[in-house]
Formats: sequence, C-alpha cells, structure tokens
Amino acid sequence: MPEEMGPPVPDSLDKIAQEVGRCVACGLHQGRTRAVPGEGPLHARLMVVGEGPGQQEDEAGRPFVGRAGQLLTDMLRAIHLERHEVFIANVVKCRPPENRNPTPAEAEACAPFLARQIALVDPEVVLVLGRTAAEALMGPGVRISAIRGVWTTLGHRALMPTYHPAYLLRDPRKKVETWEDLKRVAQRLSIQV
Repeated sequence: MPEEMGPPVPDSLDKIAQEVGRCVACGLHQGRTRAVPGEGPLHARLMVVGEGPGQQEDEAGRPFVGRAGQLLTDMLRAIHLERHEVFIANVVKCRPPENRNPTPAEAEACAPFLARQIALVDPEVVLVLGRTAAEALMGPGVRISAIRGVWTTLGHRALMPTYHPAYLLRDPRKKVETWEDLKRVAQRLSIQV
C-alpha cells in the first residue's frame, strides 16, 4: 500500500452516511432533496428496515418521520422501546418519485449500504417492514402476507417480517396481526409486554 494513502479507514455508520449522501449509483439521486441513510445507535439490539423514504423523510433526511413514522414510533413504544434505542433504515436511501416502490435495480444499488449497516449495528433482531424490505433481505418473490410473523434468519440475526406501517394506515385491520409479530420481537429481546 502506498504510504500517502495511509491505513484504511474503518467502516462506521458516519462513513456510510457520508457515502450515501454522495451516491449516484442509480437515478434516485437526481430527485432527492436529502439522502436518508438511517439513524440509531451502533449495536442496537433491534434494527428496523423499511422500504424507502417518502416526501417528509426526503425533506428531513431522516427515516420514518411522517404518518407511518409516527405509527412506527407507537409500535416501538408498545413493546417498551424508544426510537433512539433502535436503528432504523430503509432498503433504498433516496426517495423514489411519487413514493413508488423502488425497482430491483435501485434496491440492488443500495444493497451494499444496508449490508454494511446491518454488519456494523449487528442487531439481535431485524424487524422487516413490508414486501420490499422482505425481498431485499429474504429474496425476490416473497409475499409479506405469507411470511409475516414467521421467524427466519440472516446470518446469526433473527428476522421478523411484518406489515409496513404505511400499509397499516391503509388497512388498520392488519394491526392485530402486526401486534402479534411485535410481541414475538419483544419476547426474543426478553422484553415484557
């Protein structure tokens, strides 16, 4: 290694956030106001992975700050966790136009960022919100209605897929099933609810 390059910089959540902010790997960067790398503590026991930022997230540069974000905050509080205790990220880090679902190519472009975040945070449990996140972490073609509530793994980490809060806002009847999934997460983390 040439001396002027110096030693490699260890990976960090801040380094990933900076790289996300400069990323031009797919067309989503062209319409972003702010990249939304994710937020939360290093070594959080629970990591939440959603689909991608919406308009309010794009404006704030933070994940889950709109109506779905408030519902996510309420969901976490229901299992005695506060947002600042959880690492929250999305599959894609820039807002898809008009809040459409990210394309597989867009998800693939962001995949290394999410993989590095998961490796660094090293959560015990990953709460997988919705089909897009499930496909990114579990493989294409999964149906969230078929897999929600069923534990699976990603390496040594436990994955719990469930409905996305935005979907719950559209179909509140699914909150009952989601509550059962959240109770499973709490039990895995030894939290009494």
